[in-house]
Amino acid sequence: MEVRALKLTNLGPFDKLMVKLAPTDEMKSNVTVFIGNNGAGKTSILKSLATSLSWFVARLRSEKGSGSPIPEEVILNGRISAFIELSIFDERGDETSPEDENCNSLYVWGLARTVKGKKAAITSNLHEASRLAEFYKNKFTAQNNASFPLIAFYPVERVVLDVPLKIRERHNFLQLDGYDNSLNQGIDFRRFFEWFRDREDSENESGLPQDVLEKLLETLSDNQEIWSRLHTLMASSRDRQLTAVRTAIANLMPGFSNLRVRRKPRLHMSIDKDGQTLNVLQLSQGEKSLMALVGDIARRLAMMNPLLENPLHGDGIVLIDEVDMHLHPTWQRNIIERLTTTFPNCQFILTTHSPLVISDCKDVLVYSLDDGELALVPSQYGQDANAVLLNVMNTHIRNATITEKLNDLLDLIQGNQLEKAKNILATLEAELPSNNLELAKAKMLLRKQEIKHAKNH
Repeated sequence: MEVRALKLTNLGPFDKLMVKLAPTDEMKSNVTVFIGNNGAGKTSILKSLATSLSWFVARLRSEKGSGSPIPEEVILNGRISAFIELSIFDERGDETSPEDENCNSLYVWGLARTVKGKKAAITSNLHEASRLAEFYKNKFTAQNNASFPLIAFYPVERVVLDVPLKIRERHNFLQLDGYDNSLNQGIDFRRFFEWFRDREDSENESGLPQDVLEKLLETLSDNQEIWSRLHTLMASSRDRQLTAVRTAIANLMPGFSNLRVRRKPRLHMSIDKDGQTLNVLQLSQGEKSLMALVGDIARRLAMMNPLLENPLHGDGIVLIDEVDMHLHPTWQRNIIERLTTTFPNCQFILTTHSPLVISDCKDVLVYSLDDGELALVPSQYGQDANAVLLNVMNTHIRNATITEKLNDLLDLIQGNQLEKAKNILATLEAELPSNNLELAKAKMLLRKQEIKHAKNH
């Protein structure tokens, strides 16, 4: 399942907006990234997608189910109505091309909202959302445990790590529960913890608990044959869904492994980081953020694809606002590559403020938003981060005041006004670190000009 196009009318900062999302004819990638200043409309696009998609999820669960309405406060000032039109392509419908007018795999529906007390200028048409939901319900009726597509939205406020010390309510974690709070809450880590503990309890019943295995392996370190047999036994008893989650976290977070629930000295979740066992609450904000995000995506895929040999290969639509949030630049550089490698059949629609996110992945469809207008950004693959900041994000690569002083300094040196240049240089030396590269270059250029001037006189 893929979102092929989105149209917005009178919503957020947009009068009219039409955007095609990857994959397109020109870009076969499954990743679209929106960049732009705060208030440019990046989040409005993701929220509009989540709002419209919620009607498919609601109709999947109930024939007359209702998704989220368009909030009245997002209607463009001075307008009566707002409208979202969504085009979804699902290749499991039939084999015709999505460009074919009679394509049964293309589903288009519209959601409208009118200001209270005003006469509606346009109305919702959700028939196609119901048709798509009916397709999956029929499939599920014919085959229990048939796969469902993941649909999830992770807003900026997604990082809440709530590990319950007591589980007061037991959940069944049925297949469709993979949609619980997937479009309106972000990461439901409490539910993740409950699900993980429930699956791990079942896993331990069919094999050795992890703590027992670790002690056995310590005592049998010299007996390779028994050690190998134990590992084979444990591998066969591993829960497939938990394995998917553990694998996803290991792929996205090199050096992290063996996520598990511990009961002593109190109930908590632990993970190994570079060989050291830590309570997940001891991780940095960036580590917790990424672990929770990846774990939630993997858990939902595992729940909704119980028959897949590798549940991480399930398909779906994932919306992430500010994908770079809390991440070290090293992780920003490869976040898209790791997401698409770990979840190869998911469509990702992202926003970012980081030049590293869009310059380190080759096949990414990037749009820039400015004052309600959309512009396609040429590939930034391999570009210097400073060049992306300056040319694409319209941002100085260093402090604007310092940049102006450095430019003035270079102009004075080139103009042979060496005394004035020395004064500005002295000011900059007092403000900047001694190892500043641009300052070192200016000092060398000034010295050359002084030698040249001395020779001429």
